[in-house]
Amino acid sequence: MNTNIHIEMKPKTFFIATYGCQMNEEDSEKLSGMLKRSGYTRIDKREEASIILFNTCCVRENAENKVYGNIGALKELKRKNKDLIIGICGCMMQQEGMADKVLKKFPYVDIIFGTHNSHKFPEYLNRVKTEGVQVKEIFDKEAAIIEGIPVERESSIKAYVTIMYGCNNFCTYCVVPYVRGRERSRKSEDIIKEIEDLISKGYKEITLLGQNVNSYGKGLDEDINFAALLRKVNTIDGLARIRFISSHPKDLTDDVIMAVKECEKACHQIHLPVQSGSDTLLKSMNRHYDRARYLEVMNKIKEEMPDCSISTDFIIGFPGETDKDVEDTISLIKEVQFDSAFTFIYSRRNNTPADKMEDQIPENIKHERFNKVLEAVNASVVNKNKYYEGRVVEVLVEGTSKNDETNLMGRTRDGRLVKYIGDSSNIGTLVNVKINRAQPNSLFGELVEE
Repeated sequence: MNTNIHIEMKPKTFFIATYGCQMNEEDSEKLSGMLKRSGYTRIDKREEASIILFNTCCVRENAENKVYGNIGALKELKRKNKDLIIGICGCMMQQEGMADKVLKKFPYVDIIFGTHNSHKFPEYLNRVKTEGVQVKEIFDKEAAIIEGIPVERESSIKAYVTIMYGCNNFCTYCVVPYVRGRERSRKSEDIIKEIEDLISKGYKEITLLGQNVNSYGKGLDEDINFAALLRKVNTIDGLARIRFISSHPKDLTDDVIMAVKECEKACHQIHLPVQSGSDTLLKSMNRHYDRARYLEVMNKIKEEMPDCSISTDFIIGFPGETDKDVEDTISLIKEVQFDSAFTFIYSRRNNTPADKMEDQIPENIKHERFNKVLEAVNASVVNKNKYYEGRVVEVLVEGTSKNDETNLMGRTRDGRLVKYIGDSSNIGTLVNVKINRAQPNSLFGELVEE
């Protein structure tokens, strides 16, 4: 190996790798915004960046392992260029003792900070550059919500807008309340102002974000809840679509369902994680609802909005899970007929109650059960997608497609991915597409000329 290879760094450039959920994605957009305000440009090749930043997730072990692998791969890059700045932030760093563990294993990391103090990133970066110090700062408690942080959006058509932070539910498998803190809601006026600014810049679709959006409003001085916020956002001129994620089944009330139904800009799409079809496991997971309650909510949604798309999450291999529990989950899938589902193998997380539970499931059995559930999910998705063949759907065109058969892609109001052949001038507009063929993960069609 030639160790004398010169790495050409582009001045004031940065690379961000983001792991995890939509909340992490929006956090990275804010980090990008802060760097752009400081004169930096984002690039796709980390080898050419003067700053490399990892925004981490700790919900599953696989995400942590990817972070370790990527940080380790930077050792040689750092050796060749002493001016390279490496930073790690996000949920993984918020875990007790994790920052020290990372620094011990990767002493060439320059900056480590957590979820509660990401707004201080420019200060940390300045200290590294001017003082030549290594910075590690993790706030133990959630800070007050900081407004006015610049945001560099990934898309110019649709955007995430966080309405609340944290979670109070303490599901036994989940680390989110420990790394994201307790629930805190943004003032509605700040949310509306941010959305209005986005609309003035040409954005068409907004996704309202929160660990549990149905808890919005708790702790605020103003008398407002999530249903009322939806109705407020619906009045914003120029906005075409409203989405939101995620909802908790125990908190999805009739007034929220009716707000989605009655607000013409609200997309008929609800992501409602169930995690399991087994009452035994739901209790063990501390989900605060049972199968009957979940089906009650499903029936209410379908009664009020027959066209509403329902997506969900499943965890397979939770401690104590039996074959009967898996069959209960599969029977729930067949009964509800989900439009899509994210299916995960249970991953043990330190300092969660589930990690200390007996009857941990062997990995080979987890994978066998996962495949059975995934087969049922895929059958449901294909069945729901087939319904659209021959129908005309409204599509918000988001960009180009990587598929050889098509060159444009976008989503329907109920969240389905649609690909078709069209002119690039369609990007950012609402068009009608006739669906000719349904696949498990997308729909293929042709543009309907007006």
